[in-house]
Amino acid sequence: MIPMLFFRIHPILIGAAVIPAVILMLYIYRSDRLEREPVGLLVKLALLGVLATVFAMIGEKLGFFLLRGLNQSSAAYQLLMNFLVVGLCEEGFKFLLLRGSTWNNPNFNCRYDGVVYAVFLSLGFALWENISYVFAFGLSAAMIRAVTAIPGHAAFGVFMGAWYGQAKAQERAGNLPRCRFCRRMALLVPVAIHGLYDYIALRETDGDTAALFIVFIAVVFVAAFWTLKRMAKLDRFL
Repeated sequence: MIPMLFFRIHPILIGAAVIPAVILMLYIYRSDRLEREPVGLLVKLALLGVLATVFAMIGEKLGFFLLRGLNQSSAAYQLLMNFLVVGLCEEGFKFLLLRGSTWNNPNFNCRYDGVVYAVFLSLGFALWENISYVFAFGLSAAMIRAVTAIPGHAAFGVFMGAWYGQAKAQERAGNLPRCRFCRRMALLVPVAIHGLYDYIALRETDGDTAALFIVFIAVVFVAAFWTLKRMAKLDRFL
């Protein structure tokens, strides 16, 4: 835990770490046009996102240990680490906490609710992760992460929530095979995108790789924004 004295001494760092995630949370909350979710539930989801960082850290340490015999510069190591260790741990624990806290919640009565829930949990994760990075590396890290990692986690949450909301709609329609398929996709799609995000970001930062990363995140952010707007526009009560 970060000592309270640290918060008092560095209010600018705290603000730089927290404000981008809070702005995105407010945007998502206001985009729910049919029936806005209870604030208490959304706060709970953000806190569960913080808890997910703890579980993910433990899982990633275990993954590092299991892969210790591989050459860290090899493609096999990079793929396993970014997709199966980091991507699966972070998105997997988000998904488990999301499903455990919202699947049977009576407020989950619209497909778009799945997006709201997943993004709030993802941004809780991103917010706490961002605090640790900003205190370690300063304002420069806050500026970079404000346009990469924070909206990145929000985008992963949009894709997770879109499939998650569709899964709930299929359950209500009595189509259980389709419901199970959508729940699996709610995990696998963000894992794949998150893994690819990290894989590209952690390659050697030559000009071509940097350009590829910029193009990749631009495509991901545009796709997430389009998905968000479309689901909000077409939302219906289940």
